[in-house]
Amino acid sequence: MGKAAAVGTAVVVAAAVGVAVVLARRRRTRDLELVEGAAAERKRKVAAVIEDVEHALSTPTALLRGISDAMVTEMERGLRGDSHAMVKMLITYVDNLPTGNEQGLFYALDLGGTNFRVLRVQLGGKEKRVVQQQYEEVSIPPHLMVGTSMELFDFIASALSKFVDTEGDDFHLPEGRQRELGFTFSFPVNQTSISSGTLIKWTKGFSINDAVGEDVVSELGKAMERQGLDMKITALVNDTVGTLAGGRYADNSVVAAIILGTGTNAAYVENANAIPKWTGLLPRSGNMVINTEWGSFKSDKLPLSEFDKAMDFESLNPGEQIYEKLISGMYLGEIVRRILLKLAHDAALFGDVVPSKLEQPFVLRTPDMSAMHHDSSHDLKTVGAKLKDIVGVPDTSLEVRYITSHICDVVAERAARLAAAGIYGVLKKLGRDKMPKDGSKMPRTVIALDGGLYEHYKKFSSCLESTLTDLLGDDVSSSVVTKLANDGSGIGAALLAASHSQYAEID
Repeated sequence: MGKAAAVGTAVVVAAAVGVAVVLARRRRTRDLELVEGAAAERKRKVAAVIEDVEHALSTPTALLRGISDAMVTEMERGLRGDSHAMVKMLITYVDNLPTGNEQGLFYALDLGGTNFRVLRVQLGGKEKRVVQQQYEEVSIPPHLMVGTSMELFDFIASALSKFVDTEGDDFHLPEGRQRELGFTFSFPVNQTSISSGTLIKWTKGFSINDAVGEDVVSELGKAMERQGLDMKITALVNDTVGTLAGGRYADNSVVAAIILGTGTNAAYVENANAIPKWTGLLPRSGNMVINTEWGSFKSDKLPLSEFDKAMDFESLNPGEQIYEKLISGMYLGEIVRRILLKLAHDAALFGDVVPSKLEQPFVLRTPDMSAMHHDSSHDLKTVGAKLKDIVGVPDTSLEVRYITSHICDVVAERAARLAAAGIYGVLKKLGRDKMPKDGSKMPRTVIALDGGLYEHYKKFSSCLESTLTDLLGDDVSSSVVTKLANDGSGIGAALLAASHSQYAEID
C-alpha cells in the first residue's frame, strides 16, 4: 500500500471513529433525556395524585361547622326516637353520675373482647376518694366464644368468684351488705333499665346464638348463683359511659366522654326534659346520660374520597359506621395503604412493579402509620424501615419516604379535624359552644377522652385540640378542657355501681 493510500485509510478510520463517538454521545444524551423525562413524568404523576388526595380529604373550617350542624340535627332526631336518625342516642338509664361521696367496696367486670377484666375498688368518700383498687385480666378460651351462653357466663362467673376469694384486709364490706358489681358490656344491647339489657348481636369474634335476645345481666346473675357468689349487678354500662363516670368522679366539670381508639363513640349528660322519646318518670337528678353511638353518623357533608368509598364497599358492614370509618384507629392505616397503592399503580411511586404486600387490605395498621408520621430523623429512618417490613420495598429514596410521611399527615389531619367537629357538635347540643347571652361567666367544660388513638397518636390529638379551639374561638375555648381519662370502662363501672347502689338511700 502506498503512502497516500495509507494516509487515506487512516483518515477514513478516524472519521468513522469520530462518527461512532458522536453517535454514542447522542445515544447517551438521548437515553439520559429519556430517563430524565421518565423521572419528570413520574414526579408529575405523583404530584397530581397527591394534589387530588389533598383536595378530596380537605376539611376547611366552614365544612367542619356544617358537619357539626348536621351532627346536632341527627342527635335531635335520635332523641325524638326517629328510627332513621343517623345517631341513635340510646338512653342509658344512668341518671346519677359519681359525686365523690361514694363509700364502700364495689366490683366491676369489663367484657369487651377476647379478654375481660375484673376489678374491685374501696371508695372512701370526699376525703379519701379511691382508697385501694386491684384488678385481674382473664383470657377467654376461643371455644367459649362460639359455644353456649351458659358456658361463657359460667366461665366468667367462676373467674369473678375466684377473684372475690382473694379479697384482702385492705377491702371492707359493711356487715349485712351484699357485694355490688358494675358490668361493662361493650356489645350492642337494647338497654331497658340501669341493670338490664338484651343482647342485639355479638361482634369481635363472638358467636353465641342462644344469648342473642337474652338479658345479659340475668345471664350473668344466674351464672353467679351457680357459683354460689352472692353479688348484685347494679349497673350495666358500655365503655363510653364508664369513661364519663370515671371522668366525672375525677372532675365534676366533665360533661361528655369521647372514645377514640379502634372504634369511636361519645356519651354526654343531657337534660331529661330534652329527650322527647323518654316516657318514664323524670329522674330526680333531672339528667340522663345518653350513649350517642355517633360512629354511625353519616352526612353528605362528610368528605368521602374514592379511598373511603372503596374501603366501605369492601367492608363487612357497607354503608354503616361511616363517621367511624373516617376517624377511628381501625381504619386510618388502611386509608393510607389505599392511597399509597394508587401512587404505586398510577405514578410508579415504588418503581415499575407494584409491591404485592401493598395489595393486602389492612396490612398497614394505624400504629405503623403513627410511627412513620412521628419520625423526625433527618433521613426518615423509621419510615424506610416500615416500608421495608410492611410493604416489602427494601430500599426507598428520601423522596418516597417524605411522600409517605405526608400522606400519613393528610389522613391523620382529616380524621382529627372531623373528630373535633363531632365534639363541637356535642358542645353545641349542650349550649356550651358560645358565651352566655346574659354576660355571665362561661362555665368550665371538661371533655374526658380515652382510647389509644387519642392517647398515643400525639399529632392526631394535637390537631384535634387546635381544631376544637379554632371552632370555639378564643373566648369560649379558654373554658373548655380536653382531658385524658384512663381506664374509664373499668373503674367507671365500679363507680356507677356505687352511684346506683341499692344502699344509696341508706347512706
